Amino acid sequence: MTQRVEADYLVIGAGATGMAFTDALIDHADVRVALVDRRHAAGGHWLAAYPFVRLHQASTFYGAASTVLGGGRMQQSGPEAGLHERADQAKITSYYSDLLTHRMLASGQVEFFAGCDYVGERTFVSRVSGQRYDVPDDCRVVDASYLSPDIPAETAPRFGVADGARVIAVNDLARLEEAPSRFVVVGSGKTATDACIWLLARGVDPDAICWVRPRDPWMLNRALIQPDPVIYLGMVADIMTAAAGAASLPDLFLALEELGIMHRIDRSVTPTMAKAPTLGRWELDQLRTIEDVVRLGHIRTAHRGRLDLTEGSVAVAGDAVVVDCAADGLKARPRVPIWGPEAITPQPVRAGFPCFGAALAGYVEATRDDDAEKNRLCRPSSFGNSLVDWATMNVTGLRNSAAFGAEPDIKEWSDRVALNPARVPPEQAGSPAVADVVARLGASLPAGVDRLARLTAG
Repeated sequence: MTQRVEADYLVIGAGATGMAFTDALIDHADVRVALVDRRHAAGGHWLAAYPFVRLHQASTFYGAASTVLGGGRMQQSGPEAGLHERADQAKITSYYSDLLTHRMLASGQVEFFAGCDYVGERTFVSRVSGQRYDVPDDCRVVDASYLSPDIPAETAPRFGVADGARVIAVNDLARLEEAPSRFVVVGSGKTATDACIWLLARGVDPDAICWVRPRDPWMLNRALIQPDPVIYLGMVADIMTAAAGAASLPDLFLALEELGIMHRIDRSVTPTMAKAPTLGRWELDQLRTIEDVVRLGHIRTAHRGRLDLTEGSVAVAGDAVVVDCAADGLKARPRVPIWGPEAITPQPVRAGFPCFGAALAGYVEATRDDDAEKNRLCRPSSFGNSLVDWATMNVTGLRNSAAFGAEPDIKEWSDRVALNPARVPPEQAGSPAVADVVARLGASLPAGVDRLARLTAG
């Protein structure tokens, strides 16, 4: 028998996107929300992430608009002293648990259904009891799972594993009981860099690490992705100035490297990957100590003592542990209108910072009636992968910022929301330094955006 749940919104997914959308929605609209997730609690993929993971951006930029993750604290010691805190897995999962309990459920506007699968037609089913639930026909469906990441702990390797080969997900790295003579780290992105840094921090000799990097990545200098308008907006102004004079996208990235905005691990290799997570200079220095880098494409099959790749084979130690870090953490699904006839599908709205995009969509949904107008204000962006993707993401995001920033209420709301990296807090609006950087950004934007758009068109 199907049980009816009275709700105005059915939000599918209680990860970062679903929580940020729901939080902003109930803060600005008197509505009832049924929040559904296949996991046992709120928090999405963080509940199954590798134990040494940390946000690659400041905690302030992550979470929900109503509650600042980490309270805006600064790091007091270590190689990133003076930068904003980056939460670890325990803090992130605790944050979402508290947000759900003390903010959403306590409001009386949200009902949470854990361990349930959405099966379509406004119906979801409990994985535990088999109970079926549905919502009224006029309930809006919010697909907050559209860009849900894959993580190694829940995804089979993308390559074959022959008998005798020892392949583990990155999660299991911290559970090893005996040290192998060699580690093989597979992947080019943030998870792989985290794994390498974790191994080095535990005394593994750099020469005992083989790093399979199908593509080399561009990464942003973490010291510049900070919740300080002088630092962050200054960086954007520098990017736009460099873009305006760039002959090509590869030339632009090289110019950004010289400005200290972009990092690449090996300066003898020109990266083609631009998902652009952040990387600390101290991490860059450590990663450069790993010299055994395999660039023969993707692994086809891992054997005991050998890796077969798309462009050749390499020998590895017989007892080597192959660490899979290559799941699709940032999905490159087709962009669709956020407000569609069947569902609201939150997607990034500006370059990166998915939590701000989801919160903005929740605010716009709560304060506007016309879906066409909502889509005008929030055109979907995507996560970067190639250099062209990165440039497209930035063009879309900057044009979106101009559109929603021209709305007085959204401008006022977004300047109060710590999730917004480009905000100028009211208490800093009169600062000469802020005024200078805002003027510099305003002067550089038109030519920079125009040139980036031309570069993406080939």
